[in-house]
Amino acid sequence: MERCVLDVRWLEPPEPMERILDTLADMPPGERLWVLHRREPFPLYDLLRRMGYGWQARGGEERFEILIWSAEYPPHPDELVWGIPC
Repeated sequence: MERCVLDVRWLEPPEPMERILDTLADMPPGERLWVLHRREPFPLYDLLRRMGYGWQARGGEERFEILIWSAEYPPHPDELVWGIPC
């Protein structure tokens, strides 16, 4: 599976959510999106669920990594062992 990395740490609200949603809308089926964020975006999670996406988040201290995928293409458990290399 392809993965796209989107760094929204330095953007002011609501731009991080807008960029994430725009990127998801343009992604090919089956691709994953890694998001690097300065906080955990709780409002985004409800939108993702309603739009048919799954996600996993981890982090803290102004660095959160969120892996997002289409519920139609769930990740293999090996894919959930991840980290953004930046």
